[in-house]
Amino acid sequence: MGYVVIDGSIGEGGGQILRTSVALSSILMKPIKVVNIRAKRRYPGLQNQHITAVKAAAEISEAVVEGLRLGSTEITYVPGRLRPGRYSFDIGTAGSITLVLQTLIPILLFTPGEVEVEVVGGTDVPWSPPIDYMRNVILHYIRLIGADLDIKVLRRGHYPGGGGRVVVKRSAQPLRLKPIKLLTRGEVIRVRGISHCVKLPKHVAERQARAAEEVLRNSLPNIPVGIELEYFDPANDSYAWPGSGIVLWAETSNGAVVGADALGMKGRRAEEVGSDAARKLLAELGTEAALDRHMSDNIIPYLALISGRSEVGGSSLTNHVYTVIEVVKMLTGSDVEVRGAPNQPFKVSVVGALPPTAQPHRIRS
Repeated sequence: MGYVVIDGSIGEGGGQILRTSVALSSILMKPIKVVNIRAKRRYPGLQNQHITAVKAAAEISEAVVEGLRLGSTEITYVPGRLRPGRYSFDIGTAGSITLVLQTLIPILLFTPGEVEVEVVGGTDVPWSPPIDYMRNVILHYIRLIGADLDIKVLRRGHYPGGGGRVVVKRSAQPLRLKPIKLLTRGEVIRVRGISHCVKLPKHVAERQARAAEEVLRNSLPNIPVGIELEYFDPANDSYAWPGSGIVLWAETSNGAVVGADALGMKGRRAEEVGSDAARKLLAELGTEAALDRHMSDNIIPYLALISGRSEVGGSSLTNHVYTVIEVVKMLTGSDVEVRGAPNQPFKVSVVGALPPTAQPHRIRS
């Protein structure tokens, strides 16, 4: 059997290579071999969240997988057909739910019929997008290209215990994706956000929000700012671990949404968390790009699966962007052109490629 071989040490050399490869393999029905998995990380190889992501994708796509074990640096993945239904997956740690969903959401979009997935793990943990960023920024762009999902947070999960529960549901409506052109953000219309705390005093979420609002109103005096507060203090919920965080997003006249976030941690004052998130958002807005630094690499695999040319502008040409482009080109054959300098605002053009015509039920454009 011929595999597309993906070197997990290219570019940023992390788990994003595996997640993107497995997602595209499942949609395109292309067998892959991923080697040198997470080669540039302190602890190379598969961790629990990566195993959960691959297992989940394999179950939905009826794939045959070899090498799927803790610490493994090589797997083969041979997808079958995408199968609708209801699924539940437990990372077993505070591993990131959103990084598992980074693999699963593209697959769910192309699965014929209604599909619902519950994932248990961490919703707001270090080194990964918070669930509120996924719900309010990433999901916005998925809808912008013509798809739709419903993401519900049943329980938050913080490090080290996890225990968060998120349900993602896609209806049986046919998928009709469309290319987009969104190079600059336009004028900021409003800033919204969610400040939360779990098993902590309510004032933690309130102080995070107040600090963020103060920074934003000093720099954006005529822009409405509205930050929702969320408290969760279940006395008898053994799955809930103390934690806090804030996610902010700016809505603009061009239809862009620019996001930023900050996570609370022991010894870090709530005011510092809130003001940090606000300063990050202002830095993103200062580039005038349509996409923030995290959305820039998240959108590219979707654009590669849309028939036609998409053009988007990002705030920072990171190593993650370069990496995902290389994986996308290897698996889809899409034409991707990047204009910009490393770690500076950039523009990218993607001429997408549809899955094989042997599977016309998967995409209707």
